[in-house]
Amino acid sequence: MAAPFALSLQDLAPIAEGTTTAQAMAETILLAQEADRLGYTRLWYAEHHGMPSIASSVPEILIGSAAAHTKDIRIGSGGVMLLNHAPLRIAEAYRTLEGLHPGRIDLGIGRAPGGDGYAMRALRSGGGEEFSAYLAELMAFDEDGFPPDHPFSRVPVSPGGIRLPPMWLLGSSGASAQAAGQLGIGYAFAAHFSHTPPAPAFDAYRYGFKATEAFPKPKTMLCVSAICAPTDEEAHYLSRSQAVSWALFTSGEQRELMSPEQAHARVLTPQQQGIIDHQSSLWIVGSPETVRDAIAEKAESCAADEVMITTTVHSYELRRRSYALIAGAFGVEARG
Repeated sequence: MAAPFALSLQDLAPIAEGTTTAQAMAETILLAQEADRLGYTRLWYAEHHGMPSIASSVPEILIGSAAAHTKDIRIGSGGVMLLNHAPLRIAEAYRTLEGLHPGRIDLGIGRAPGGDGYAMRALRSGGGEEFSAYLAELMAFDEDGFPPDHPFSRVPVSPGGIRLPPMWLLGSSGASAQAAGQLGIGYAFAAHFSHTPPAPAFDAYRYGFKATEAFPKPKTMLCVSAICAPTDEEAHYLSRSQAVSWALFTSGEQRELMSPEQAHARVLTPQQQGIIDHQSSLWIVGSPETVRDAIAEKAESCAADEVMITTTVHSYELRRRSYALIAGAFGVEARG
């Protein structure tokens, strides 16, 4: 079956136990090249800090690397945690990327810190109430939108002569959806970790949408977690790595992504098992047919224009296989 929506993927640059960080970095390039070959629409990197299992702390570096090693797939952030950065710095970084790879870069923006309280303090991260001001400042830098008497009106954004790439707002609530619509930018809903139904947020986004040059019409993206293998049994076996890692992280224990053998042998506390029981309803796990049908049902229930998939398994090779199986199940046309 051909999907009535675009398919994309997110890469957190996971660091698996038994591998090195250098291997995890090299894998970001291999996955980007495979995603490009398979015909995926875009690949995004998420900003995370202070997590031993994730190496995507600086998305713009990974974006530049992946874009330089691919030809057609769009590469972007999913997202930049804006409160960790001066808006001028983000404007400069993503104008630079757009200048190097014109027409292939996305700028996804999130308001979460991307780390715990200690990481927030180390980053000098701003408070959540400042997010709207940061976002408005970022857009004003791009559009020369500061009033003449504003001190920042005297600050030229370098490199000049380049606009920011298309912007997306990441969220999981009606408030973030309304904001994205009023700004006339794309909206991505975090269904891979939020239990909130996406349909009301998408409706709010579309209802209040104001067309812009980058987005003449509303564009919705549904972000899901999926693990695919040739059989349901193998997929569920592999998914134990993700389940246990999530339980450990949520209960305050951080470590690199363990193998499925280690994960199945791990004895969990009742609290940790409860975390898995609560979160597992959001994870799509199974054979190509199982995963295809589940993704299609979720996307059609909210009329998503695009689905972005994040896959967490211990083996880099099997993660690439998972994305290949999903692309094949949906009949995505390979690029070569």
